[in-house]
Amino acid sequence: MTDNIKEIKKVKYPFLDEPVEVYELKNGHKIVFAHKEGGLVNVSTWVKTGSINENDEITGISHFLEHLMFKGTPDHPAGEFDRILEAKGAIVNAATWKDYTFYYVTLPKGENEEFFKMAAELHADMMLKPLLPENEIGPVFDFNNPQVEEKRERYVVIEEIRMRDDQPWTKTYNELNHNMYKAHPYKRDVIGTAEVIASMPQGTIMNYYKNWYTPENMTTIIVGDVDRQKALSLLTENFSFGERVCKRHDYEQEQLQTEERYVEQKGTIATGFLMFGFHGSKANNIKDTIALDIFGIVLGEGKSSRLYQNLIEKPAEPIFNVVGADQYQFKDGNTFFIQGNFNPAKKNEAIEQVKKEITGIINAQISENELVKAKKKLRVRFAEGAETVSEIGETIGYYMTVCEDLSLCADYLKILESITPEYLQQTAKEYLDLNKATISVLLPES
Repeated sequence: MTDNIKEIKKVKYPFLDEPVEVYELKNGHKIVFAHKEGGLVNVSTWVKTGSINENDEITGISHFLEHLMFKGTPDHPAGEFDRILEAKGAIVNAATWKDYTFYYVTLPKGENEEFFKMAAELHADMMLKPLLPENEIGPVFDFNNPQVEEKRERYVVIEEIRMRDDQPWTKTYNELNHNMYKAHPYKRDVIGTAEVIASMPQGTIMNYYKNWYTPENMTTIIVGDVDRQKALSLLTENFSFGERVCKRHDYEQEQLQTEERYVEQKGTIATGFLMFGFHGSKANNIKDTIALDIFGIVLGEGKSSRLYQNLIEKPAEPIFNVVGADQYQFKDGNTFFIQGNFNPAKKNEAIEQVKKEITGIINAQISENELVKAKKKLRVRFAEGAETVSEIGETIGYYMTVCEDLSLCADYLKILESITPEYLQQTAKEYLDLNKATISVLLPES
């Protein structure tokens, strides 16, 4: 077993009583162990691929593949994986985003860790030997002229796309996202388009799987109270990749935005929706990422936030019904956004009110009280990420896959405490410049 190991790292992880151990195998596959007392164990594998590795011809393929990974292997037909594990009390699921796709199982470890061993073996089988059978995918068809009776997983994904198309917030965000990015693959919606999903053949999906589900792109994480050496032997034995090598490609990087971009669309809605979007730092720039999280709290989290107080609570006749702010964290650059639901007859006033709040946070330092409150919320949020085996697994997976450095997690609280009002104002000037804003508005058709 030790012959397969290239490097072993121990990383201090906040709120856990033992360091997290990271084993990098010679083929590039990483196996991570985090000790958490109790009877539950979480097994997950994170793959460094998502919509970032797609183009217009295969948009949505990462998410489509995520669905199809559960459709059987040579040893386990479709549905058996879920049936076996759920009979043991397991929660089984997966998720796809711009930078990653991950699959997980959370279940009781069982007497002598028998449930854990079974879950690890089944998980490895699913990750390495998916059949992606055509009878489960469903036949390709012309989306504009569908003549197909057999409705399989292809239709499930298309129905998801249709449902999202009817959601006003999703339409507003997608249009914002498409206009924030002119070149980078982040401009595409993770779920893809119905037209592409309808026409995507099995061979294209299998080739995508073989190219990106390779050892150097995968991190398998075990969180719980298990025998590490036995578990390591079990995983190295079952995760046998053969000769898979990822064929990487270059993609065009986004140029710095220097002027406001505005986009407006109409829909069958009764109120107006808007989003302001700003390019932030890369996710592994933890200090600036935390700074923008603080702005998200100060500006738009809860009824004490500036946006709620100034745009909803205090005005005699408020234009806004809902306001908020948040940040999406991405490997190649985060997105900070402000969103609101407003009276569509007051579109221009709504936009100007949001701009005024952004200008206010650039021109003057936030108060010490606002900073203390925001730091407290982020400390609590960070601590909550270490409460369950599932949350620990997700946090480790994020830092290993998106930030590519688990030690950043260990530094989080120290960096959070170091942030000052002066640094925040400097950060606001850099990232929240209105000349770098993209604005997406969705209005009623009438």
